[in-house]
Amino acid sequence: MNSLVQTSVRIAQRVVLGAALAVLAGPVRSQDAPAPADPAAQMKSSREALAKWVETQQILAKEKKDWQTGREMLQSRISLVKGEIADVEKKMQETSSAGAESVQKKSDIGHEEASLKEAATGVAARTAGLERDLKALVPRLPEPIKAKVEPLIARMPADPEHTSISVAERLQNVVGILNEVGKFNGEITLATEVRTLADGKPSEVRTVYVGLAQAYYVSAGGEAGIGRPSENGWTWEARPDLAKDVQHAVEILQTKAKPAFVALPVSIQ
Repeated sequence: MNSLVQTSVRIAQRVVLGAALAVLAGPVRSQDAPAPADPAAQMKSSREALAKWVETQQILAKEKKDWQTGREMLQSRISLVKGEIADVEKKMQETSSAGAESVQKKSDIGHEEASLKEAATGVAARTAGLERDLKALVPRLPEPIKAKVEPLIARMPADPEHTSISVAERLQNVVGILNEVGKFNGEITLATEVRTLADGKPSEVRTVYVGLAQAYYVSAGGEAGIGRPSENGWTWEARPDLAKDVQHAVEILQTKAKPAFVALPVSIQ
C-alpha cells in the first residue's frame, strides 16, 4: 500500500511539473523559435494538466483514506488476536494449575490411604490381642456376667488372622464385652444360684458379688461361704461363721433391712 501511494505521488509530481513547464514556456521566446502557439490552445492544455493534477490529488486522498481504514482494521484485528492469545494462555495456565492441583490431591489421597491401611493393620492387631485376653479372662468371670457376655464371646473368631468378620465388627464386639465386665466390676451384685454345699447336695443360695474380686453366699439353711476367682474358675470355701453377716448383707441389698456397715473378710491376691 505504501508503494502505491509513492507511485501516485510521483505521477502527480510529473504531471504538475509538466503543466508548470508548459505554462512557463509560453512567454519565453527564442530568436530562432517558431511563432507562439494559439493562446486558446495553451489555455486548454493548462486546464487539462490542472484537471490531471486534481484527479491525481483525489486519487491520492482516496488511497490515503483507504490506507488509514485498512490500517485501523489491521490494528483492530491485531488487538483481537492478542486478546484471544491472552485468553488461550490464561486457560492454559489455569489448566496447568488444575492439573498440578489434581496431581497433588491424588498424591495426598495416596498418602492418606497408606496411613489408613497402616492404622487399620494396627487396629486389627490390637483387636486380636484384646480378643485373646478376653478369652483368657472368661474362666475368672462370675457366673452372672459370664452368662451375659457368652453370646459376645462366641462371636469372636477362632483364628483372628483368617476370618471373614470385619475389624469394625470385631472391635465393636470387644467393646461390648469390656463395657459389661467393667459395669459388673464396679457394682455389688446379688444373684440367686445353685451351689453344691457340704452335704454334697445342690442347694439354692443367695450370692453377693463384690465386683470381680470376691463373693459371699448363704443358703436358706444358714450355710455360708466365700468365693474367689482363679485361672480355672471360681473356688468356693465354706465359712459357716459368716452366715449371719452374709444374710444381713443380702437383706440390705433386698431392701428388707436398713443400710448398715457389714464387716466381711476380704482376701486380696
